[in-house]
Amino acid sequence: QVQLVESGGGLGQPGGSLRLSCAASSTPGGLNTMGWFRQTPGKEREVVAFLENSGFMGYGDFVKGRFTISGDSGKATVDLQMNNLQPEDTAVYCCYRGATGGRNWGQGTQVTVSS
Repeated sequence: QVQLVESGGGLGQPGGSLRLSCAASSTPGGLNTMGWFRQTPGKEREVVAFLENSGFMGYGDFVKGRFTISGDSGKATVDLQMNNLQPEDTAVYCCYRGATGGRNWGQGTQVTVSS
């Protein structure tokens, strides 16, 4: 099975920036949709951003222009540039890959925003 490896999580300050990265352990087949989700205890998992094979991108409503997704969906790699971080951005961020042949989730990386 394809495994997704995430990096870049950690501690950020309000108004600061972090960059998350995700890459597949092996080259997957088919067309891929790549994305980032986040989850906080007591809340449902929510979409942060996604990148389709066509290059189309989308963001959750809470992003409000602060984050930018980039990568290569064909190679199953994706990054998330997070700017103007706020305390409510604190969550576990998980990388996602979806294709006709299967779906994969990363283990998740903790992002904590605090002064």
